[in-house]
Amino acid sequence: MSDVITQAVMKLNEKMDGGFDGTAKFVVEDEGTIMIDRNGARAGDEEAEVTLTASRDTFEGILNGDENPTAAFMTGKLTIDGDMGKAMQLAGVLA
Repeated sequence: MSDVITQAVMKLNEKMDGGFDGTAKFVVEDEGTIMIDRNGARAGDEEAEVTLTASRDTFEGILNGDENPTAAFMTGKLTIDGDMGKAMQLAGVLA
């Protein structure tokens, strides 16, 4: 597992206070995947209700608060496949 994924899992779990009722997958290009559900974040690649895909730079920017997820989506830096409502819920949980 890449260091990027390991650090991202830790950071996501710090940000999450529970409250995400669903399954989401972050695909970080050339690094790996992260699963998020009601139990928190972990490295993994399973089926999810929504899949978010971004480059390492975009993902780290979103995670650090330097990149607005909506702007990243609108400019094509972040792609979302699946339940847009779950993507919006996840954004609210991680804010």
